[in-house]
Amino acid sequence: MYIQDIFNLQGKVAVVTGGTGVLGSAMSKALAKAGASVVILGRRKEAADALADEIKKAGGTATGVSADVLNEQQLKDARKIITDQYGTIDILVNGAGGNMPGATILPDKSFLDLKIDDFQKVVDLNLTGTVLPSQVFGEVMVTKRQGNIINISSMTSFRPLTRVVGYSAAKAAISNLTQWLAVEMAKKFGEGIRVNAIAPGFFLTEQNRTLLTNTDGSLTPRGESIIRSTPFGRFGQADELNGTLIWLCSDASKFVSGIVVPVDGGFSAFTGV
Repeated sequence: MYIQDIFNLQGKVAVVTGGTGVLGSAMSKALAKAGASVVILGRRKEAADALADEIKKAGGTATGVSADVLNEQQLKDARKIITDQYGTIDILVNGAGGNMPGATILPDKSFLDLKIDDFQKVVDLNLTGTVLPSQVFGEVMVTKRQGNIINISSMTSFRPLTRVVGYSAAKAAISNLTQWLAVEMAKKFGEGIRVNAIAPGFFLTEQNRTLLTNTDGSLTPRGESIIRSTPFGRFGQADELNGTLIWLCSDASKFVSGIVVPVDGGFSAFTGV
């Protein structure tokens, strides 16, 4: 088999939750370029359709589907739409996630000021919002004993970051879930179903832009601290996740399951010494 063939996703059907975000959009486009038919799943149907149109204009195959990752019935309805159109689901990228100010400790506050309702919402979005799609779409994979689930972890699962308590706890759980589910799937349904995760370093998104950069584009003190702790000395570019994503989704990694891959410019290896 030629090396380019083992990375080919031709004929595969990939579902990307949170597919309209900065990172989700880049991953959706990369999967399409690798040959997959991509389903962009999000709460905003208009945004999902717009991205699908962009992918189709570039020669790919894509569809926008509306669903909330925390609504089981909506996910099941989405599954029917997808399987009616494409016949199956081969790849699930659990890209939905995010943070909330109330689950973050401000510099002049302490853990005692944490808003527990916001903490719960962040855990639900990131953790339950990964578990539910994995159950609903994973059922298709279990039926044929073949498929790939890619979760999105974070640097906060390796090194808990000050202030972001809810997000850190949820992403640490994602890394643990990835390992647990990889074993569960292999033991119960065979080696054809693999579960892995990507742990992005620091990428500028709409959610963290104001935390890391000022309106003039200069770095905030927190942004400066992160860049000092990143050996590459910069933030990541969204398309720099794509190589790892395609590797994990393809036969190039067919003996790989239960791992969390940092894509972080060396952040997780840096001690500051």
